[in-house]
Amino acid sequence: MKATFVIFRFDPAVDKQPRYQEYAIDVESTDKILDCLNRIRWELDPTLVYRASCSHGICGSDAMVINGHVGLACQKLVRDYKTANNFVIEPLPLFNVIKDLVVDMDPFFEKHRYVRPYLINDEGEPEKERIQSAEEQKAIEPALRCILCASCTSSCPISRANPNYLGPAALLRAFRYINDSRDTATGGRLAQLDNDDGAWGCKTMWWCTDVCPKGIPVTKCIGQIKRTIKQQEKNE
Repeated sequence: MKATFVIFRFDPAVDKQPRYQEYAIDVESTDKILDCLNRIRWELDPTLVYRASCSHGICGSDAMVINGHVGLACQKLVRDYKTANNFVIEPLPLFNVIKDLVVDMDPFFEKHRYVRPYLINDEGEPEKERIQSAEEQKAIEPALRCILCASCTSSCPISRANPNYLGPAALLRAFRYINDSRDTATGGRLAQLDNDDGAWGCKTMWWCTDVCPKGIPVTKCIGQIKRTIKQQEKNE
């Protein structure tokens, strides 16, 4: 069947304003949106720019807005949309556009680095690896599924309103290390998040959870950080 794709186009080096360009292609109901974009680029317009890598929902590089909803182009199929013959494709909101569907992810990763996304342990080098039980690993398993696609952060209304807010992705990564049995920096991590730009900035709107392509309960994880902060205050 024929489908029309109306795609956001913008090159800051030459364009004064963004525009939308329309393409008509043949599609199958089982085609991925990424397949359609590839067909447009390979067969109709090689100037179209977007990010993609693994094409299997692992790398997280092809998050974009499809018919008004954030999703991974490699996961979403033509048949997933009621208007299966009309699509509007736009870049992730919140971030500055580099070109077309490619956005500047530097601010996103700066906040990710801020939460120190690595194990901190001051107990000295172990003779072997640091052992973690199955139950201890289960406590952080949801956060381990995160692919840093920024779907949650770009959908978060607090992130849009407050540019200093760490955002759900960074808070989820902080949750992973706060609850890791091998990490000894819990107190410092919690203190870092005990403010309105950290955990308390979350207003529990669930948008981050709704758009997560990995089904991670992001909002619940942030809520757990808040409860842990409160518990620590009681213990002091």
